[in-house]
Amino acid sequence: MSAPITLTHTHGERISAACGGVELMSYVYRPDPDPFESRKPYAHPLRTLSGHVVTGYRPSDHRWHKGLQMTASHLSGQNFWGGNSYVHGRGYLPLHDRIGRMRHDAFDTVDARGDRASFTERLTWVENGGEEWARETRTVEVHSAEPEEGAWALDWSIRLLNTRTEALRFGSPTTAGREMAGYTGLHWRGPRDLTGGDVFGPDGRGGRGEAGAAGMMGTQAPWLAFTGPRDGADVHSTLVFAHAPENDGAIHASHWFVRSEPTPVVALSWAFFEEFELPPGEEFAYRYRVVVADGAWDRDRVEAWLGAHGW
Repeated sequence: MSAPITLTHTHGERISAACGGVELMSYVYRPDPDPFESRKPYAHPLRTLSGHVVTGYRPSDHRWHKGLQMTASHLSGQNFWGGNSYVHGRGYLPLHDRIGRMRHDAFDTVDARGDRASFTERLTWVENGGEEWARETRTVEVHSAEPEEGAWALDWSIRLLNTRTEALRFGSPTTAGREMAGYTGLHWRGPRDLTGGDVFGPDGRGGRGEAGAAGMMGTQAPWLAFTGPRDGADVHSTLVFAHAPENDGAIHASHWFVRSEPTPVVALSWAFFEEFELPPGEEFAYRYRVVVADGAWDRDRVEAWLGAHGW
């Protein structure tokens, strides 16, 4: 049975979701100070029901990695992910004039009822020179906090409207020429102690450590799981990332970007191998689920949970 979830809104700063005295999620919409990190909302920390943090924030290797956040690493020559930009033949460069931002405009709804809590947010994507390129409607829902299962779920949806007079071109470092680096879209950075964790998907794919991540990198699958032991406690944590069924008919097919080493990261990449365009005045939509669990889940456990919790 799902447990009650409460929301706390610290106006102008963050919305937090809690269950059983544990803060499961803090969604921060007050911009961080450094424009080079692409100022935008993010969810950090995320915690398991037992209180273990499963997100990293501003790690020393990539300061712009911030928990769970919506990103666009290559968008019509701009970087809405943060940090260095990949330029073919020159590598990663600190191109400050290419860093865009996602501006929080307002919350349309903030609602907590029983075992489900959600909010709907309006944002504007602003390129480095100040021109508004897109309007986004984002919904985040926390639900299915089940102590007997040791898990809870976060659903994240995006609907993006191109407000320019020309097409928006979505890509990634791989579409720009760097092999197997197709990160963009919804991106998770794990805490450092999950480095080396196991990565697997359906149909026997994936496996132990970085070999498992390499087996899932650039593939298509309805879900991907990442699991590993934690420092300071004899426990494991598992995260499951899943596509909503309607993503199969989205504007562009998605692929998994995942690494277990040297950094624990997962992105539901909407432009891994090929660019796609969003014409002026048109919009696209995606919906995702992240399951946050205590314990070392295996493939059977993941599929049983996903099968028992519909969209």
